[in-house]
Amino acid sequence: MARNRATDGYLFKRDIGRVFVGIFTVILLFGLCFVILQPLLHQFSNSIMSQDDLFDRTVIAIPRYPTFANYRLAVELMDYWGSVLRSLGVTFGVALLQIAACTLVAYGFARFDFPLKRFWFACVILTIIVPPHIIRSALFLNFRFFDVFGMINLIRGDPLNLLDTLQGYLVLSATAMGLRNGLYIFMLRQYFRNMPKELEESAWVDGCGKLRTFIQIMLPDAVPIIISCFLFAFVWQWTDGFYSGMFLRHFNMMSLQMGSLGDMFITHYRMTAVGGEGMLNPPLATIEAIISTGVLMGIAPIIIIYLFAQRFFVESVGQSGIKM
Repeated sequence: MARNRATDGYLFKRDIGRVFVGIFTVILLFGLCFVILQPLLHQFSNSIMSQDDLFDRTVIAIPRYPTFANYRLAVELMDYWGSVLRSLGVTFGVALLQIAACTLVAYGFARFDFPLKRFWFACVILTIIVPPHIIRSALFLNFRFFDVFGMINLIRGDPLNLLDTLQGYLVLSATAMGLRNGLYIFMLRQYFRNMPKELEESAWVDGCGKLRTFIQIMLPDAVPIIISCFLFAFVWQWTDGFYSGMFLRHFNMMSLQMGSLGDMFITHYRMTAVGGEGMLNPPLATIEAIISTGVLMGIAPIIIIYLFAQRFFVESVGQSGIKM
């Protein structure tokens, strides 16, 4: 109190300010967490509700008769474990190929001069701005009649059809034109531009070529941003429906299974509830419950991966943010 009086009430005002700031921060964080988690909690509540709970107006969030029947049915309809394994393999391979291609392109933009450099980088920015749905027709025609300067048509007599094939999507990813690849190029370019040029010059003096300098000097220091971009690529590829619907329809990817779960459940309901006859649809609340179940099961692998990789992800984002 003596110190407070000596400072004309400054210490008291400072302590009161800290208390109010702390209370405001707690309320703000609680609100943000609630906004993020509330949809997931709502879907989980719907997924474990029985038929009686779904049509009981007094049941809002906590079911009276919880059941996991929806999960067993969703596993059967979605071929869940097979879809997860296929999606993990394809998503990991595609994300790895995209990041490898984007890293090379970004390093070229950051360190080398070539004709129309600004124009080509403007095209990269354009791929970030323009939604892929706008170029859907062009993608369809290019990969339905795939050719390279007429050479394939000259050798085979007709162009290749790369639609609904993994090879087509791998070609798109290897050329840094896959899902959100423009964003990865931009992030990596900014990182490489802010790295000291003296590192490369020292390596050149010691006899390293440009490729060896890139692999042994630049890449190890760029690991944080590369990890960030890879995690982004993996998550976005896991939930993608646009490119998966064009190139990976026969692979039963998890994103496509989640999108068609409602239709599969309606068909299952008609076959089991009415003996395969008639056009009776299940109640809307039941459809929403099974869709909620499928969505939770679909994002569960992503949540598990994040729980194990969050430390690396936060560190990589923090380091890349400081250098960018």
